[in-house]
Amino acid sequence: MKTYFECIPCLIRQTFEAARLTTDDKAIHEQVIRKILRAASEMNLRESPPFMAQRIHRLIRQMTGDNDPYRDIKDRFNHFALELYPELKERVERSRTPLDTAIRLAIAGNIIDSGVNLHINETLVHNSIEHALTSPLAGDPEQFRKAVSKANDILYLADNAGEIVFDRLLIEQMPSEKITLVVKGSPVINDACLADAQATGIADLVEVIDNGSDAPGTILDECSEEFKRRFENADLIIAKGQGNYETLSDVKKDIFFVLKAKCPVIAHHIGCEVGSLVFLGSARGKDYGGKKI
Repeated sequence: MKTYFECIPCLIRQTFEAARLTTDDKAIHEQVIRKILRAASEMNLRESPPFMAQRIHRLIRQMTGDNDPYRDIKDRFNHFALELYPELKERVERSRTPLDTAIRLAIAGNIIDSGVNLHINETLVHNSIEHALTSPLAGDPEQFRKAVSKANDILYLADNAGEIVFDRLLIEQMPSEKITLVVKGSPVINDACLADAQATGIADLVEVIDNGSDAPGTILDECSEEFKRRFENADLIIAKGQGNYETLSDVKKDIFFVLKAKCPVIAHHIGCEVGSLVFLGSARGKDYGGKKI
């Protein structure tokens, strides 16, 4: 997926927010903004939004000296999600359709996205949970179940810290021995890294690896050789969040995209309304219950 003109203001907003997280010095804010504006003017719009965001956030980290500006936010939502986990797990277990409920809750967790909304709070997460449990789901859990049963090697590409606790609910509905959770190789926005997988306990449930990249998505050319090998050999990919959709929607691979459509550009590209629960399966031309990508 390319970068649209509408993406540029969002990227600039992220720049200012990240700078403010690291320092109150307005002179540094100005330096960061000016440098990012120059860099944005030279970026290739044929690249995906996460490609551009990766470059921008690298510059921010270099200029401010803060390697992980969103660390406090990640810790906060890891802790909050862990507090919610027992109640959410009980909802799945009580459900007549536990897989469907787990998918919906995994999508609900995708609201924890500081790239889209730095001011996400606990109330908005609770609202997202209730919305996900009652709104239409664009996808077929039964077709997903069949795909999982046929696969021997499944990669689950995680998105954000805190959100990975919601992902655990879905992973628990699948054979854990088949699944490898993939996190980012180093910090970018509030995306989950190895430390987050360990802090939330999901590393005790399944194998966890990182992709060797600091992009807020999965840019295959920039990932480690080990991850690219695992990606190529996997029977099934579960790709969580908008960044993974933006970077993988054109890849010819058996992929389920699991996300909440949080911006008009993504919603238009998918063909849904903003706020929709997206559960799209693209399997090398087969339709696994959602819209063909």
